[in-house]
Amino acid sequence: MALRSWLFVPGDADTKLAKVAGYGADAVIVDLEDAVAPPAKPRARMLAQSWLDSARRQPGGPQRWVRINPLDTPLWREDLTAVMAGKPDGIMVPKAAGPEQLQVLTGELHTAEQRNGIQPGATRILPLVSETPAAALKIASYADAALPRLAGLTWGAEDLSAAIGAARKRDSRGYWADAFRFVRAQVLLTAHARGVMAVDTLHANFRDAEGLQRIAAESYADGFTGMLAIHPNQVAVINEAFTPSEAEVAEARAIVNLFSANPTSGALELDGRMIDQPHLEQARRLLERLR
Repeated sequence: MALRSWLFVPGDADTKLAKVAGYGADAVIVDLEDAVAPPAKPRARMLAQSWLDSARRQPGGPQRWVRINPLDTPLWREDLTAVMAGKPDGIMVPKAAGPEQLQVLTGELHTAEQRNGIQPGATRILPLVSETPAAALKIASYADAALPRLAGLTWGAEDLSAAIGAARKRDSRGYWADAFRFVRAQVLLTAHARGVMAVDTLHANFRDAEGLQRIAAESYADGFTGMLAIHPNQVAVINEAFTPSEAEVAEARAIVNLFSANPTSGALELDGRMIDQPHLEQARRLLERLR
């Protein structure tokens, strides 16, 4: 199954860390950046490393990710030194400026893996690619960048909103305003062009379950593979939205089986409608999500 829900947890919140693995998220992101005040960062690193060790020993748990501090600060190297001892599955990079900047992190990860007995290349990278105007204009460059650790792309609206002085992120109908819609589309298209996960941004109002249901369903329908979450109550809603229904799976299998039985045909009939190669590709992608 693809990674549908990505749940943030503050790195300095030991009580929340103790519970987070039980909320059903496919991936947990221990946050050392925005959720942690500067004086608390040393303690957060220690707690993050301890949680990574503990969670790694529990089979069947969520993937274990860490959001480090931005690469244009001196803090991220301290974050990396602390958390790599816990062998995280991946590193989320906030305020990523572009593929070139991530090359520096790639080199540091290689050294850290050697130091901590981790298989080379095992630690993946998920950058937040939209948090400044300059970064947002470079999203397409990730499509063919030399970044073998790249697991996916995701984006955020809050920092970009502040950077461009936007008084709104969504219009009166609840849809993204133009700049944010442009960024979202770039993330989606670039991730698919690269063949990595396309992770949609979070729904900030964690009490708005009805709104989240609509937004998550639309995100899945648009082609995103998963979505960020900031509260445990959002996890089940996101998981349900990004899980193909039984009817979708049955139809996808029927399409794949029909073309397998007719390998020389470009178009076929299924339940009274014509299907062709794009339908086959879509069916294969849906079934791939289950794996």
